[in-house]
Amino acid sequence: MDNEQITKVLSGSIDFTSNIDKELFIKMGVKRGLRNEDHSGVLAGLTRVGDVVGFERQDDGSLKPVPGKLFYRGLDVEELVRGIQSENRLGFEETVLLLLSGRLPTKEELEASSKLIAHTMPLNHTATMNILSLQGKNIMNILARSVLELYIYDENPDDISPDNLIRQSINLIAKFPTIIAYAYQVLRHDTLGRSLHVRPPLENCSVAENFLFMMKGRDSYTELDVKILDLALILHAEHGGGNNSTFSVRVTSSTETDTYSAIAAGIGSLKGPLHGGANIKVQGMFDDMKKHVSNWKDTDQVDDYLRKIMNKEAFDRTGLIYGIGHAVYTVSDPRAILLKEMARDLAKEKGREDEFEFMELVEERATHVFLETKKRHAKGNVCINVDFYSGFVYDAIGLPSDVFTPLFAMARIVGWSAHRIEEMNFASKRLIRPAYKNVREKQDFIPLNQRTV
Repeated sequence: MDNEQITKVLSGSIDFTSNIDKELFIKMGVKRGLRNEDHSGVLAGLTRVGDVVGFERQDDGSLKPVPGKLFYRGLDVEELVRGIQSENRLGFEETVLLLLSGRLPTKEELEASSKLIAHTMPLNHTATMNILSLQGKNIMNILARSVLELYIYDENPDDISPDNLIRQSINLIAKFPTIIAYAYQVLRHDTLGRSLHVRPPLENCSVAENFLFMMKGRDSYTELDVKILDLALILHAEHGGGNNSTFSVRVTSSTETDTYSAIAAGIGSLKGPLHGGANIKVQGMFDDMKKHVSNWKDTDQVDDYLRKIMNKEAFDRTGLIYGIGHAVYTVSDPRAILLKEMARDLAKEKGREDEFEFMELVEERATHVFLETKKRHAKGNVCINVDFYSGFVYDAIGLPSDVFTPLFAMARIVGWSAHRIEEMNFASKRLIRPAYKNVREKQDFIPLNQRTV
């Protein structure tokens, strides 16, 4: 038996080895995906970092959908964003301090931390050359490898004292934009044969502006580009302890491993198309829809295309309308509302109003078609999520789809860091180790010369 044959034998066994009757989960009280039957999450921990609200528990135990709310350290994100916007300034650095310290910073603290982040963004020469030498077609993989490599340059990589955890967190928050920008430049050079631009980050500039500068160069972005990217970073910075990537970081951190290993676990989780990769799917879906819907104002054409998606006859034939639906939010996703407001202004600036209006129509019709198609199975309302407009926003400010998911990581590293620090320091910490029930029947040992397939 050659290598190909034994590989086929092993792969052919997967259906058998992985087949578990869905009814067994119900019979044994197992919560698939750590979700309850009412689609609420299984309570697996306590946190003071963030909160995601999409339901209210009624007296009879049922869940009532409510307009979505997202809280950072007890502060409503909408209030945070509105406050920052009213003062006509950027807010990602402020969000970093809020999530790490648990409170809004003073003006002096904000100025000092913003300067610290800006000064920490540059990579040393060795780290830069190592990133430039990394091969691969996916920036998330390059990001994970780069994070693990930063372990080498840390004088105390395994030190889990509070001071060192904060130092490591600031270091990663600051360096993620640089790593991602450089990784993209390498990818662009290797795959498209373009010139390699390695731009050191600017002094005394925000994370949002520095990222656009390192990606595109000077004078290639507008003030609105910077503001809306800053907003996107704020909105993606944290989403509670139960989202897949943050939980991965917390599970890994509970072993008291080093920061770089824990964050690499989060990156690997976020890379998946069902998590951080969803915005790329939304953009791909719209690109396909534009080809097949000749009149962007025709409701019937839009409905027909969306029904084809639901029936697995269009786009990627998964039956999913990307950007629609969320595990917690049902009435509304507060992040999507805030991003949509600025996306409208961006569309005007870039001359893409028709495209934005088309997206609005799709938003309206997608929820209708979804509930119409799933009426026998739908449990209630459905709404767009933050991914619905984020891809359009990134594309409109001139960022390639290769960095859509890395941008998510660039923001979420803040929440990951806050949750890791909490996991490492709360008094009642315990190694996270859930149980799995084995349902494989027992078998007897058979002598080798008596075995048959």
